[in-house]
Amino acid sequence: VQLQASGGGLVQAGGSLRLSCEASGRTVANYAMAWFRQAPGKEREFAAALTPSRRTYYADSVKGRFTISRDNAKNTLYLQMSSLQPEDTAIYYCALDETFRSNWQTAGYYTSSTTYNYWGQGTLVTVSS
Repeated sequence: VQLQASGGGLVQAGGSLRLSCEASGRTVANYAMAWFRQAPGKEREFAAALTPSRRTYYADSVKGRFTISRDNAKNTLYLQMSSLQPEDTAIYYCALDETFRSNWQTAGYYTSSTTYNYWGQGTLVTVSS
């Protein structure tokens, strides 16, 4: 299984970016996937998750500004980010849970990094003030 993240870059505060995570070796429609991020000097934290049934979960810090989605035909996960702020500066990682069609777990399951078995290489998002 390989996850290829892309779409990061430098953006001004208030701007938008869309991250992509192309998967190979697994069909994204059948697995829970998520975005995590790690800011400089901080631990990795949860940002957003999407279940096979398209239920979504968001960290409070990104709720209302970020949208997680997927394109089954392209086998790709997305994170649309808007109203970006300097505190959103981080390396963003996509991740996949290898449990087949995991749809009935608790929120804590989908938001925990220990749930996810496969990780992309990360893409850097820098938000300037």
